[in-house]
This record gives sequence, C-alpha cells and structure tokens, in this order.
Amino acid sequence: MPITAIIPAFNEEVSVGSIVLHARQHADRVIVIDDGSTDRTSEVARLAGAEVICHHRNMGKGAALKTGFDLAKLNGAKVIVTMDSDGQHDPEEIPKLVAPILSGEADMVNGSRYINGNKKDTPFYRRIGQNVLDTVTNLNSGLQITDTQSGFRAFSKTAIPVFRFNSNGLAIESEMLMDAANAKLRIKEVEIGVRYDVDGSSENPVSHGIKVLIKVLEDMELNRPLYYFTIPGMVFSIIGLAMGLGFLRDFYLGGSLKYGPTLLMIILTLVGIFMAFTGIILHSMARLFNETKKDRTRSIKTIQMNN
Repeated sequence: MPITAIIPAFNEEVSVGSIVLHARQHADRVIVIDDGSTDRTSEVARLAGAEVICHHRNMGKGAALKTGFDLAKLNGAKVIVTMDSDGQHDPEEIPKLVAPILSGEADMVNGSRYINGNKKDTPFYRRIGQNVLDTVTNLNSGLQITDTQSGFRAFSKTAIPVFRFNSNGLAIESEMLMDAANAKLRIKEVEIGVRYDVDGSSENPVSHGIKVLIKVLEDMELNRPLYYFTIPGMVFSIIGLAMGLGFLRDFYLGGSLKYGPTLLMIILTLVGIFMAFTGIILHSMARLFNETKKDRTRSIKTIQMNN
C-alpha cells in the first residue's frame, strides 16, 4: 500500500536532507512543506528527493499539515505519515508506525515517547507541560493517549478527510486527536524514540504550551461543555452554599452577617448555578448537532453506495 510522508519544515536546512533521505527508504512519496523558510530548506529537501511545496510566509505547523494532507488527498494517498523535520523523529521507525494500519488494526497510529510511562529522558520543563496538555487533551477527547503532543503519526485513507485543521500552529496535535475521537477512529499507540539534543521548535516552550492549552480549552467549550461550564459551576455553587451555611450558623449563634463575604457567597452561588445550567443546555445542543451530522453522513454514504 503506497505510503506518503508529510514533513513540515521551517528553517531546517541542516537536518531536512537527512530526514528526507531516510524517509524515502520507507515511503513511496515524501512531501516537504516549506513553511516560509528563509534559509535553503527547500533546496536541500529537493536535492534529497522530496517533493517540496512552499508557503510564501510562515503560517504554522497546522497550516503546513493541511497543505500536505490536501495534496495527498488529491494524489489518492492510502497511508500518510507525519513527522518533524528537526531530527527528533527517526524515519527508520516508519514501518513500526504504519504496521497497525497495513494490518487493518487502526485508522490512526500515534507514536508515543511515553507508552511505558518512561519520561526520565524528558527535560523537566517539558515533563510538566506535557502532563498538563496530556490531561486536558484526554479529558476533552475522551481518549487515553500517553503522548498527545507527538508529531510522529500515521493515518489510513479513512482518517484523511476527518481533520478540520482549524489550528494553524502547534496546537494541531491536540486538535487532530479530538477530531479522530469525534469521528470514532480506531487509534493505536506504538512506542517511538525521540532525540532532545536537537534544536526542536524555535518557539519558547512556555508560550507554546500556553497557546496549545488555550486552544484545547476553546475546543472543550464547544465539545465538552459539561466539563467547561457545569463542573466549575457546581464547584462555585458548592463553595457558595458552604459559605452560606457557615454564615447561618454564625448568625444563629448571635453573630452578624458581613456585607463583603455575604455578597461573595451570593455571587458564587448564582454564577455557579448559571454556569451549570449553561453547560447542560450546550451539552444537549452539541449532542443534537452531532446526531444530525451523523445522520447526514449516513445519508451521503447510502447515496454513494446506491450510485
């Protein structure tokens, strides 16, 4: 089954040539998306044998992947592999990544650095951010992925049309998992190695993590309103009610109600109740929307089969 490797690249002239050469040993086609590089990334990638598509300006990893997926769809790709161009991922692991797809076990395969819970080689600052992003992404998607920020992945033909590519930046990794979960794709993880002695992303890891977290929370607002609104609302309401019971006890024992704490109690309770009901209403609307979307998809498939 033909395999297409998609490699986003931004100012990676030092490493991209080697990545392409090794990827060509395991992929029938290698596409490098030069995302507005100012160095010789495109030239080096072409010399190494890759098909190169150039963005006129830096648009972000998500935009680069969208360009690659669009081209792969036009060319009738059967299996797509995505990997970074900075040397963190080993192209020699492509066969391991695509094996579950070729055997029919999975629609999407996620290369995980932590599948056995081993994070000792990960820098400490990465570990903290990774744990936060893993938790929030899994909570939003309903999955149990050990490495939600991995860029080394494989996709079957069935999975290719599923992804929105709304996120242009590095939050695309989390977004793709959410899309895969919503589409009920079969997702499998395989263990991969990773190098941390390369430059990696030029973006500050703290700002990168914050941007990804904000994007995941925005998606959670739409996809998991019970988590986003109802649960925090219930917490606020419980705190407000607990404060109210404390005030009533003090008042019963002869104390007086203080204006500031009493006002805070009322605000917490009312805001909490409002958020809880907002989450319930949005959850019902989201379920209705998803059911309508599924019905339309079934109708389209039925029409295609009849034709």
